[in-house]
Amino acid sequence: SFNVGVATDYVYRGVSQTDEGPQIFGGVDFSSGIFYAGAWASNVDFYDSTDAEIDLYAGIKPTAGPVSFDLGAIYYGYVNEPSGADYAFWEIKAAASVPAGPGTLGAAVYYSPEFFGGIGSATYVEVNGSVSPAEKWTIGAALGNQSFDAGGDYTTWNVGVGYAFTDTISADLRYHDNDIGCGSICDSRVTLSLKATLP
Repeated sequence: SFNVGVATDYVYRGVSQTDEGPQIFGGVDFSSGIFYAGAWASNVDFYDSTDAEIDLYAGIKPTAGPVSFDLGAIYYGYVNEPSGADYAFWEIKAAASVPAGPGTLGAAVYYSPEFFGGIGSATYVEVNGSVSPAEKWTIGAALGNQSFDAGGDYTTWNVGVGYAFTDTISADLRYHDNDIGCGSICDSRVTLSLKATLP
């Protein structure tokens, strides 16, 4: 399947990756049985020569009773990053979700042995949930904690509502916040995105 979309901002774990500017993104996904792989790209703005982020990922999605698992790895690459910036990094992912009435509850852990900027190991832990109160509508929220071996841990959260115009086109309106102070890119914000997915 293929996807393409636009958003008012690219927010990653509570922090703007586009200097509070608009985002254009797209990706391709392949699946066979429990195996999946894909690639995704977006513009970024880090106040330097970096032009884009390109992610590559793969994993498996087995099930055990009502529990659905997602076990995989993600590579975050950056186009035209400055020499010595060490932006590129790997993460391994372990996630699980269970149905809960009309909704879903989930949790995930991401670990990187050498995080963005070469600052050492980092772990991100998240709990999330979603519910569909009516046809075509989805309400979702997540609470996460990003910790670093070098210190500077923070908590981030978001809540939003999605609407499916058709089977392939959807929109998401979301509020993001966190408890860190790293300038305007870490301020609370509301984002609006529009995404199209094609088989």
